Amino acid sequence: MGPVTHMTKVPMDISSHRELATFQVANLQNYEVILGMPWLREHNPTIDWNDKRITFNSERCTTWYLKSSPITYAVPEDKALEENLIPRLSKIQAKKGPTTKSGLTANDQSVIVKKLSAEARVPMKGTARAAGHDLYANEGTAGPARGQAIVGTGIAIGLPQDTYRRIAPRSSVAVKHRLMTNAGVIDSDYRGEVKVVLANLGDQPYRVKKGDRIGQLIIEKFDRRELQEVTQLDDTERGDQGFGSSDTTMDQRVTGQEAKAHMETNEISARAFRQLYRRGETTGILRWDEVDKAIQLQAINISTELAIKNKKNNEDLDVRDTVPQEYHHLLDVFEKEEKTTVPPHRPGIDLGIDLEEGKTVPIKKI
Repeated sequence: MGPVTHMTKVPMDISSHRELATFQVANLQNYEVILGMPWLREHNPTIDWNDKRITFNSERCTTWYLKSSPITYAVPEDKALEENLIPRLSKIQAKKGPTTKSGLTANDQSVIVKKLSAEARVPMKGTARAAGHDLYANEGTAGPARGQAIVGTGIAIGLPQDTYRRIAPRSSVAVKHRLMTNAGVIDSDYRGEVKVVLANLGDQPYRVKKGDRIGQLIIEKFDRRELQEVTQLDDTERGDQGFGSSDTTMDQRVTGQEAKAHMETNEISARAFRQLYRRGETTGILRWDEVDKAIQLQAINISTELAIKNKKNNEDLDVRDTVPQEYHHLLDVFEKEEKTTVPPHRPGIDLGIDLEEGKTVPIKKI
């Protein structure tokens, strides 16, 4: 709840209970009015939560505030919201100006709703911060598969200057039943019934019932500036490239050739590379050469590259320099060069297996 900004006295009716109540004005977001403990202590009503019933039986109420029955029942929330919607929509006003035929001032920024039939429902927001007001069908009709139907709402709406009405689909029926809305722009000077062009994109017919929410009404501002004809427009990077042009790269737009994959490279130190490699964040090395004024990249296996570099670095080293000090008493076991063959034959043991084409693998002791 926001801070208290004003104090006001207004008439308040709760069924037959009427009083001139004093309210603190604040932004309640999701509520119209909150009757707090001071009011409850003053009137001391009996509340039956199961039956949603309030009985004003205090002497103060029966003497001063009640016109008839002391019992009142809760009003359904949707009905209460609908009854309070029109005054809530019409409270936003600009500074006063000359009065128009509708009774509003010329600079009035109110949104007014008129029911064209008693059964029509005034559009309502689903939540306090919703962008649109839900529109209700005032008649039942069928929306054929892959077709559309025009559904009346039974209301007419007056808008402020420089605004228009846009009818947008409701996400729930769009997802569940593939229902969308067509022809969704309604000018602010239109005073007839608001109707929804409901398009059924599904393969099954859809039945609209009276009272169903069929779309949402969004009020938007527009620019009234007139169009000016010129002989030439300013140049832009995109130019006259049309549909799908923003999905292509600059190479495709300029040369008409297929764009090459975009790649970013960064130079890092050998130490940083080793850290990345240990963490598993790098899986390859790119080696580049300049050929015909173009850079060619070649992927190199890290393990192979490191082994080659290590071999080159150790070519001029003595065996004693590569073997740890604690193993020097075993130097006769170590050899400087890499082994490319298996140990020689020993009686009864062969580490090498000779394979002959067309014959099975020999079975022998290893």
